Amino acid sequence: MNILIVEDEKLAVRKLTKLLEENAPELVVKGVAPSIAATVEWIEENRIAGEKEPDLIFMDIELADGQSFEIFNRIEIRSTVIFTTSYDEYALQAFKVNSIDYLLKPVQKEDLQRSLKKFHDLTGYQRKEEAIALPSSLENILKSFQMQQPAVEYRKRFLVKQGARLLSVEVTDIAYFYIDEGISFFKNHQGQKFVVDYRIEELTDFLDPQHFLRINRSLIVTHQSVAQIQPYYNNRLALTLKPAFDKEAIVSREKSNDFKKWMGK
Repeated sequence: MNILIVEDEKLAVRKLTKLLEENAPELVVKGVAPSIAATVEWIEENRIAGEKEPDLIFMDIELADGQSFEIFNRIEIRSTVIFTTSYDEYALQAFKVNSIDYLLKPVQKEDLQRSLKKFHDLTGYQRKEEAIALPSSLENILKSFQMQQPAVEYRKRFLVKQGARLLSVEVTDIAYFYIDEGISFFKNHQGQKFVVDYRIEELTDFLDPQHFLRINRSLIVTHQSVAQIQPYYNNRLALTLKPAFDKEAIVSREKSNDFKKWMGK
């Protein structure tokens, strides 16, 4: 069983390799790629050489040259993927590609064992001492697994307080969400401000990514809320929002490419 590790932190590579050696000696690290470009190049060269596709890819999400989701836009990934990341905000996006699991760093032994068991159960793979029975088409099994996943339901409205009464606000009326001193708020298109009882990580999962995008750790915007876009230092972008936002609205360097694509849809 061959695996590819996509990770730009050498220490993380060493730790994951050691965990695999201790818990899954049947898995052999066939290669390590530290970036999007290096991963695409490794896979292309592997195919040109007629080598077998990796059975499994452990893929970090935040790489030096962007988010690893971009790899799926550049080349067809035929292998099963288990994502690793320091953040828990990408879970929904991770399962839209060939991923069967999502591990938070630092990867724990119990979490890794659970992911490998899921991989073994889905593919029909058994350890050598149990006899190997690998299916002829891993891709068909993955497609079957993905078809069984329930359709994602995004929030259509939020219930918030307005004085002494409760108000139901349609998501189409919301301009943007933001965090201020640890409290979550949103503003509607009329500029009214409301408290919402969810963390920004939860809001990211609740909202349709076609219409909402988290541009940094504390701000989620809609297309309609972006009035102006300007270049900002360190490959970031500065936004002018409507209604007016009384803090800086900066698209992080990691989100800049995603933001540009999202705004162009």
